[in-house]
Formats: sequence, structure tokens, C-alpha cells
Amino acid sequence: MMIMGNSFAARVWCRLRTAKGIRFSRFAGASILALLASTTTLSVCDGLLHLSSTVAAVVSWFAGSVVSYVLTRWAWSRKGKPDVLRETLPFLGISVLVIGVVGLATKLGYAIAADLRLHGVEHVAVVEFVFVVANFGTFLTRFVVFHHVLFKNRGKEAMKAPRHAFSSGNSA
Repeated sequence: MMIMGNSFAARVWCRLRTAKGIRFSRFAGASILALLASTTTLSVCDGLLHLSSTVAAVVSWFAGSVVSYVLTRWAWSRKGKPDVLRETLPFLGISVLVIGVVGLATKLGYAIAADLRLHGVEHVAVVEFVFVVANFGTFLTRFVVFHHVLFKNRGKEAMKAPRHAFSSGNSA
């Protein structure tokens, strides 16, 4: 697909083809899949199991975090055994901050749904909406931290961008 001229789309396309753009695209895809895992889990916890907001938030956060961890490592072309001190522990630290945000959001969603006297699908929809908004709120912050701190490229070989957004790349 060829984009001509100095259009907005052409500028976006050029930025997405940089190393940072590729990482951002991969991270966005990973985040969407992690969000799907956590919102599906939240729907089950809230709508089917009728768990409290705290338990539902923790269980759904955990489901999303597992998916996020695996796919975030892929997004930054990390393979093999992770560096516990430079990758795993900082990721867990960030995840603890995220659980705080989504936990409060879930509690808020439950409270709004209760105030509106909603039940069933309507209750779940309100809780999910607030949960998703909170997740979008953490998305850019997590990308910046992951890109510039946690998975910061180390060494000359790490500076090379993957050939395309879905390549496996080299580990750094």
C-alpha cells in the first residue's frame, strides 16, 4: 500500500515504520489481547459468579497481566529466560500500580451500577465500561515505562528494528 504526499496518513505510516512505531504497534496489539482477557474474566466474575468488586478486579487483573507479560516480552523481541531483576520485578511493580487503578475503577463501576439499580447485562456493561476507560488511562503510561525503562534497548544489536511488526526479532 503506497501513500502519496504529505498527508496525515503518510506521516502516521512513516512513524509506525520506525523502531518505536513498531514497538508501539506491537504493544497496542498485546494490550488489546490482554484487555480482552481481563474484560472477559471480569464479565464472568461479575455477571455469572456475582463476585465482589475487589475479587472480580483481582481475578480479571491477573488474567490480563499474564497475557500482557507474555505478549509485552514479544513486543520488545525478548526471548528465552527473562531477566528477573530488570524485567520481571519491574513489570510486577507496574502491574501492582495498574491493579490499584483498575481495582478502584471496578469498585466505581459496581457503585455506579448499584446507584442506577442495574442488574444483569446492564450492570456488567457499566462495570466493563469503567474498567476499559481505566485501562486506556494506563496504556500510554505503561508504553512509555516499558519502552524507555523496562525494555530499553541495550547495545548496538538491540537498536535494529524488527523487519516488520510481526517478526520475532532478536533478543536483547
